[in-house]
Amino acid sequence: MHVILIEPSFPRNQREFARALAEVGATVTGIGERPKELLDNDMKQWLTHYEQVGSVVDEQALAERVRFVQQRLQVDRLEATVEAHILPAAHVREACGIPGTSTRTAFLCRDKPAMKEVLRQGGVPCAQSLGSSSREEIRDFANTVGYPLILKPAAAAGASGTVRVDRDDELDTALTKLRVGEGLPIAVEEFIEGHEGFYDTISINGEVSHDFVSHYYPNVLEAMRERWISPQFITTNRIDSANDYAQVRELGKKVVELLGIETSATHMEWFFGPKGLKFSEIGCRPPGVGAWDLYCAGNEIDLYREWAHAVVYGSATARATRAFAAGIISLRPDRDGQIMGYEGLSTIEKNFGKWIIDYHLPSEGSGTAPVEDGYMANAWIRMRHPDYDELRRMLDQVGRTVKVRAE
Repeated sequence: MHVILIEPSFPRNQREFARALAEVGATVTGIGERPKELLDNDMKQWLTHYEQVGSVVDEQALAERVRFVQQRLQVDRLEATVEAHILPAAHVREACGIPGTSTRTAFLCRDKPAMKEVLRQGGVPCAQSLGSSSREEIRDFANTVGYPLILKPAAAAGASGTVRVDRDDELDTALTKLRVGEGLPIAVEEFIEGHEGFYDTISINGEVSHDFVSHYYPNVLEAMRERWISPQFITTNRIDSANDYAQVRELGKKVVELLGIETSATHMEWFFGPKGLKFSEIGCRPPGVGAWDLYCAGNEIDLYREWAHAVVYGSATARATRAFAAGIISLRPDRDGQIMGYEGLSTIEKNFGKWIIDYHLPSEGSGTAPVEDGYMANAWIRMRHPDYDELRRMLDQVGRTVKVRAE
């Protein structure tokens, strides 16, 4: 099978998808923004052919490169695994007659208000929501639903650009910041109180083949606002044994069906609180922030190869062992500036060294990144343990012990 992989080099874990496709026997063509001469030796070995394009979200330019490749060799699949690439890839896939995720599915997974309208009609519990570029319409929604509200760009990924507002004046400020009234639509949602987590799958021909449940501590919006928090997310190894997850899995299965997802990775966010389980949103792609690396470490599986085998052969080759819970903790510098050093690392290594998967500690003198840039923007440590509760305790201890000093 001949597979075109969009942007195989960036971000860094994209190379794992190229590797996996090559390892399962696919002929792999890469289309990306990096010059061919800058590809490393491994990438050159995995790719049979490579085409450079100015921007992989320039649909016309991307389609031209795809058609150029098609003239030389039949293209069986065109795959994208980054949120911003999903809809352009679907448009090009449709224009070039290549099987895969449809434009309808890609659009519904990208446009939050449209997504939730389809899911609500299908019986999936979601927050009340509105997609609009009208200040007046958004204010009417606020008057009807009440505060708090969550505002975000309609096609945003994760918490990118997300704002919580609790009063009329905060709403007006946010609408200005988000440029509402200039023709730019945003998604406006009822704020759902409760614990936040995510459900990730690989689906094959519309059926969930692999699935994983993870938990945020604390919820994402709070984590991205407060520097003092060392936020975590943990994937549980109790998904098969705890009845609590049956409802999440059933909801995810229904979302896959309603949105017409066939053979693809998915990333679904959910809340559970006083109003019960509520679906938040879905990406028709793998999760970010290295979540698949945690799934691999916790389940003794190469999930990238499983994805590649699903794409190429339409089947799975392994099952998740659920041997370990696995998690990441983000370690923020105490201020913006330059990294001056770390405290407490030797204590953590002594106490928990056997459970550390890997870590990233920017060198002294490195510039810091804003906390809103996410879980892997600065220092982080990833760990695993057979007992979920013990892993939570260890990660909490890391957060209390390790300090990142900057000036």
